[in-house]
Amino acid sequence: MKIFFPGLWTVIFSAAILSVFFGRVHGPESLPRWGYVLFWIGGLVFVWWGSVRLKVVSVDNDFLYVSNYLKEIAIPLSDIYDVTENVWLNTHPVTIHLKSPSEFGDKILFMPKTRFSMFSSHPVVKELKQLAGLKLRGRNDYL
Repeated sequence: MKIFFPGLWTVIFSAAILSVFFGRVHGPESLPRWGYVLFWIGGLVFVWWGSVRLKVVSVDNDFLYVSNYLKEIAIPLSDIYDVTENVWLNTHPVTIHLKSPSEFGDKILFMPKTRFSMFSSHPVVKELKQLAGLKLRGRNDYL
């Protein structure tokens, strides 16, 4: 999601926009060509902003290991303030909130392994909260 999706999205939608401008493909007459360009720019910013922030996260009993593919840092589990997720997206992006900023900031965003369950908490959220010694809350967080 961090590398392939933004690249694929950029290539496909760039080709579509170029075909509207230089090819025989034309959109609805109610939307001028520049409207497609504005849509493309907005989509490009949204996709890249959402994808580039993603990190690779692993954990052991003492540390959270965070990587951006170029650099890896170790963060003590005691530095985790909270762990949240967005259950409205099928990828369930998880945000780890830190007590103090790390080299990657005070929030670490990652996408856990995909599972097919909408609107319920991903098990990794509970696991990270337990490892960090955080108080569990919510209907899906009972021990």
